Amino acid sequence: MISEFVREQQRYTQKDLCRILECSEEKAIPLIRQLKEFGVLKAVRASYNQRDMSELLDEDIEVADVEAGEDEYYYVFTFVGVIVVAGRVMKCYPKYLLHADQPKEELRQVLKVLEKYNTNEQIVRMFNDSSEGSAFNLLAVLLFLMQDYYENGIYENTDNIVESNGSGEIIWDKTINENFAMITYNRPYYVDLQTRKRITDDHDYFKRLHECILTIASNELEDAGLLNLFELVGVDLTEETLNDFGDKEVILYNIEKELNTQFNTRKQLVLKTIYTYIDHSGSLYDIDCLSLFGTNSFNLVWEKVCAEIMNNQLDTRLGALRLPIPLKDKYSKQTKLIEIIEKPLWTVTGKTATDTLIPDVVSVSVVNGEWQFLIFDAKYYNAKLEPGMSPKAQPGIESVTKQYLYQLAYQEFIDEHNFSSVKNCFILPTEDDAVLDKEEVSLQMLSKIGLQSIKVRFLPAKMAYENYLSGRKLDIALLKL
Repeated sequence: MISEFVREQQRYTQKDLCRILECSEEKAIPLIRQLKEFGVLKAVRASYNQRDMSELLDEDIEVADVEAGEDEYYYVFTFVGVIVVAGRVMKCYPKYLLHADQPKEELRQVLKVLEKYNTNEQIVRMFNDSSEGSAFNLLAVLLFLMQDYYENGIYENTDNIVESNGSGEIIWDKTINENFAMITYNRPYYVDLQTRKRITDDHDYFKRLHECILTIASNELEDAGLLNLFELVGVDLTEETLNDFGDKEVILYNIEKELNTQFNTRKQLVLKTIYTYIDHSGSLYDIDCLSLFGTNSFNLVWEKVCAEIMNNQLDTRLGALRLPIPLKDKYSKQTKLIEIIEKPLWTVTGKTATDTLIPDVVSVSVVNGEWQFLIFDAKYYNAKLEPGMSPKAQPGIESVTKQYLYQLAYQEFIDEHNFSSVKNCFILPTEDDAVLDKEEVSLQMLSKIGLQSIKVRFLPAKMAYENYLSGRKLDIALLKL
């Protein structure tokens, strides 16, 4: 199977995509249209400025149809993860990886981050939404079945049998009613005990069906070169084929009957996934197959990672916070840190609006013996900030002003509780191995009223992901704020 790496937000020409897809322009056109339809590929008008841009603005996106041989458009992947289209695997890595053509280890770690990020959803994304409806997401189904197998094992149905003097649970009612007791000192002793034993039916229809589909899934993912990328080990559980279980309608009917009698949540999910797989059938090689694992919004993933590793306390109640001095009486212990931020008052109504400023990360920390009030904004940008050069691809003025306002919103609370300092900082990802100190950004008119300039730090994505995956907090001292 054809397998290539592509970088998020990089500009590709039509010839570049033909090379990646290893096909002629005539064959590439329907594939490009398919990728655009599902929102993982965008078109922008080709220009000198666009060629070097690392961000995609909504106003730059073109909606024109794709024609063979055209060179007036660049094509931009707006996706991080894995795309499979018509037997071709495109491994989309994040845009901050600027100097790696084959970032296998980096993408493997990113996929693990995506898996953890999606854990709370408790759903299998069996279908992809497009502008013209939805389509079966075979890759997501195969990955779910494999990962579920490694976590929970094979689908099993068990039977309970009764034994005499077995090693299982004693069935006292049956023992007392069906056996003689020896009475010693007015106490009954039973020589024969009736016990319950649970056995697995190795020839169960659904156990065998699960094994068959797992074997097929393993082979498909191995052929696509994805087992290693997702850190999965292939399985070969049976030599049976789907034809051994009856035709499609028979298999689906049997699954429906089993679902009606099965109340275990995990087993229900496995049965429903198998049902969908059988019902839609197909292969990663199919010409109309487009499967996705990943996200169009990796900025939200970066925000979540930063919030986790930097101990975001926005939803922490004030009574549970460690503060330099005891909480002032004017604040309720039940109030959350986020609720301190003032809401707009519309005087004609006499009521405040429900919406207000919401920072990405706010945390209280002791760094080198100093109580710091930390305000972080996780920015997923490829900012170019070099001495003597105009900034490029940096956070915009609205981001800078909001960050100042976050500090202003908490300033009274900070002053009242004797914090040594307030640290305000943009956090951007980098492929480097060490934190990069990019000094700060400031607005003099706001600095004059006592607000701190905003620090700018590039945090190694690898370091951030390692902390996120292991559940550790980042050592804030590394940022040298």
